[in-house]
Amino acid sequence: MNSSTDVKKLIDYSKGGILSKEIIRKENLDVTLFCMAKGTSISEHTSTKEGFVYVLEGKGVFRLEGKDIIMKEGVLINLEKNAKHSLKAENDTSFILSLWKNKE
Repeated sequence: MNSSTDVKKLIDYSKGGILSKEIIRKENLDVTLFCMAKGTSISEHTSTKEGFVYVLEGKGVFRLEGKDIIMKEGVLINLEKNAKHSLKAENDTSFILSLWKNKE
């Protein structure tokens, strides 16, 4: 990767699908662009890392530990390690997922 990337130019929706594009991968940091087509969802799961989701565009629902958070442009969602979460795209929705593992 270059030292800078125009992430908005990487957004691409697959009809009825979910695309992910790795932007940065380092020893303790993963940054991925997700593009979820309208009506798609990601079932409940957890992550062994902490991080955040930053919504670039679209609209959806991010369910975090039983609470619904509206996904819309500019929303930042904090993810604690092992937090249960799921997602549903009401419109084409893209977001950056950044996960890191603290050195222990």
